[in-house]
Amino acid sequence: MKSPTSRPGPEPAPPAPDTGAPPPLRTLAAPVRGRLALAAGLQAVAALAGVVPFIAVSLLADRLTDGASADALWPLVALACAAGLFALVCGTAAGALAHLADNDLQLALRRRLARHIGRLPLGRFTEKGTGEIKQAVHDDVSALHTLFAHTLLDVVAVLTAPVLALAYLFTVDWRLALLAVVPLALGVLLFRRAMSGAAAQMAEFGAAIGRISAAAVEFAAGIAVFKSFGRGRRAHERFVRATEGFADFFSGWVRATLVSSTAAVLVVTPAVVLLLLTLAGAVLVTRDGMPAARLVPFLLLGPAVAAPMGVVGPRVQQIRAGQAAAVRLTELLRAPTLPEPADPVLPDGHHVSMRGVSFSYDGRTDVLSGVDLDLVPGTVTALVGPSGSGKSTLASLLPRFHDVTAGTVTLGGADVRDIPATELYRRVGFVLQDVRLLRASVADNIRLGRPDATDEEVERCARAAHLHDRVLALPDGYATVLGSGVALSGGEAQRLSIARALLADAPVLVLDEATAYADPHSEALIQDALSALAAGRTLLVIAHRLSTIRSADRIVVLEDGRVTEQGRHDDLLAAGGRYAALWDAQRSPDDVREGSTR
Repeated sequence: MKSPTSRPGPEPAPPAPDTGAPPPLRTLAAPVRGRLALAAGLQAVAALAGVVPFIAVSLLADRLTDGASADALWPLVALACAAGLFALVCGTAAGALAHLADNDLQLALRRRLARHIGRLPLGRFTEKGTGEIKQAVHDDVSALHTLFAHTLLDVVAVLTAPVLALAYLFTVDWRLALLAVVPLALGVLLFRRAMSGAAAQMAEFGAAIGRISAAAVEFAAGIAVFKSFGRGRRAHERFVRATEGFADFFSGWVRATLVSSTAAVLVVTPAVVLLLLTLAGAVLVTRDGMPAARLVPFLLLGPAVAAPMGVVGPRVQQIRAGQAAAVRLTELLRAPTLPEPADPVLPDGHHVSMRGVSFSYDGRTDVLSGVDLDLVPGTVTALVGPSGSGKSTLASLLPRFHDVTAGTVTLGGADVRDIPATELYRRVGFVLQDVRLLRASVADNIRLGRPDATDEEVERCARAAHLHDRVLALPDGYATVLGSGVALSGGEAQRLSIARALLADAPVLVLDEATAYADPHSEALIQDALSALAAGRTLLVIAHRLSTIRSADRIVVLEDGRVTEQGRHDDLLAAGGRYAALWDAQRSPDDVREGSTR
């Protein structure tokens, strides 16, 4: 067996990019960069071609005032029509190409995320919840879609067309052309002022959206449990706080930039630009004798010169949102994964041994330190202790929610880090307080650990978990799809989780106080189901209510990440230590009447 000191931890993330490394956005877009560049080129051609009809109309106005013949006008009409059609074709091709490239990128990103998320330590999801995953897979990938499929082409169009328009206007009259640039210059100055500090604000914007996503997922998952206790209002408090916090942040941001951003938009509106050019043009026509026909191109193309500033605000926001999404996606994709063993080992039996186990979440402060523990096959071991003592952390090391920082956890003589994940989860199951149900039928939810299980096996496990009668009361029985208008209460979901564990038939189980949030009726049913689940298995139980583990074969007391006591219930009470104090603090009148006191 390998020395513990030579153990790799979670697969490290690649080194952080230095200042010369490409930004996350460019890295993520690399597979479709060529097609996006071609789409941008086509959009630029379309934008330039779209200016040509306006130039042709300006020339037509000039020739009409000069009394040109019809033969001299038709070529300009044909040019305007051909350029308009060419712009339409190129613009359509650019949009189609950008969307196809974006579609491939979304598919590749979501597949990459799914593969990577599947390799992350399970503890990451218990620590951070599923809001981070939802934001990455849905919100952040959608932000990249907006950027690549829409914003990119919009930006190319609004930056390209004004260049040709302004170049042509300078050939007509340099004075009015310079005047046409004034609204654009003012808009740029005002917008720079409005966007001061926007990078930090966008980072906070993304963080606030992430908090809303996490709170929404928690709200949807926990509403049934809270309502079963008559505390429905508390179920949405965190969600409300998250949304109110976002509203306060966004309102403050808007108030700080309202004047300058509004002024930036107003000075470049077509009405303002037309008014400015019309007044100046009228002066030049009446005082300097400039031909009136020369004013036409400025009235047609003048607003286009300042047009970029009219749409730059939303586009910059979309660009910054896309950049922030790319950073979050890259950070998630760089998150350390749970390494698979290079030389897989299969366990010989189901004896669990922990030796010298230490663990730290941040690499600095140990949550567990020097823990030694044995789980003998067929016995029940309970972990107890004050909040924050490390109970859940210690239990999470057996199913590899995390890997130890030091020491070893072995199953059947094999280090759990040397056991392939599929083999480990075939032998180690877990029933947690926070039950996750799939948007699938009841039967498919139960047979999650054994997809090939028969209907009879599913029903047998549901009966053993005291869930069968409730399932029959559902609209389609075991075929009822959960989440589509049908939901189970907290206690019912817990019993489904127990049925799932019964069907998986793992010989070693980790139980995290499955009755912690159940009402009295559900608790009795869950306890009966747990009794069926425990039969013949090795159990590691995280106990918050000591009355539920009095008959455990071994009770282990944790304090500050260390084992301070262990033994049977009566022996620990007689010792008068920490366990006895915890028992006295929790004992009920029934316990006193039964003589369960020191």
